[in-house]
Amino acid sequence: MTAATMRAVRAGLLALLLIVITAALAPFARADVAVPALTGRVVDQTGTLSDGAVARLDQKLKAFEARKGSQIAVLIVPTTQPEAIEQFSIRVAEAWKIGRKKVDDGAILLVAKNDRKLRIEVGYGLEGALPDVTAKRIIDEVITPKFKVGDFEGGIEAGVDRMMSVIDGEPLPAPEPQHEWSAPESMDELTGWAIPLFFGTLVLNGLLKALLGRAAASAVGGVLVGVVALLFGLAWYIALVAGFAAFLLTLFIDTFGGPTISSGGRRGSSGGTWSGGSSGSSWSSGSSSGGFSGGGGSFGGGGASGSW
Repeated sequence: MTAATMRAVRAGLLALLLIVITAALAPFARADVAVPALTGRVVDQTGTLSDGAVARLDQKLKAFEARKGSQIAVLIVPTTQPEAIEQFSIRVAEAWKIGRKKVDDGAILLVAKNDRKLRIEVGYGLEGALPDVTAKRIIDEVITPKFKVGDFEGGIEAGVDRMMSVIDGEPLPAPEPQHEWSAPESMDELTGWAIPLFFGTLVLNGLLKALLGRAAASAVGGVLVGVVALLFGLAWYIALVAGFAAFLLTLFIDTFGGPTISSGGRRGSSGGTWSGGSSGSSWSSGSSSGGFSGGGGSFGGGGASGSW
């Protein structure tokens, strides 16, 4: 074998080795887009939807869930690259768990705006009402025509409306009634009520004492605790005992010393003070209101994708 041939063989082997190494390291080099947190029924990471559109969609989907039981969520992201939208969508579905557990009646409308791609991901329980061919028709006939002319809000709202109307024809279990307060039926359950009532009484008494004085604050606090107990579904005799106990407790604490709250802050036994600013829940215009979570639904890759 000549020297030139040896050099050519070595060069070929080196090139082959580099290709193998590159292919082996490629999966580790790519960084998949993180699945966004489920902050509401509509999550828009692109600022595409106005506040009004987010509110309208949220109200529609909330009412639909209350009536039908099925959950639908909307997600808009800039891109899913380097993943295909199908792979990213199933990761979102597995993380969010839209739909009821064991009913699996969830669906997700996912839009990757910069990629100009979208997908409807369908849970197991909706594959009869919303099969792949129907999801594809909704994408091609309802959503993408509006996307092509820049009407993203109109396309998403029309797509969601069509998804809901199609799912309405599926016989699914009725939504479970909202949880209602009930009177405690055991000592453990009663103890569970007593703890929050105890601490709530202390806070309430501290606030009232600064305005009414010790005796009046204890009396008013006892009445309010009893009323709250009734509103929470406790039996009247338990509410009466709770109110009287709150009165005695706060009167005892006031007699032997306890914290007070004044306009300058809260004063404890050490004489120190503290104050805090107001707080409240808020959300960005890119997501619908909080308090929404998936119900444990499962997905198996059903649905359809499209582009515009």
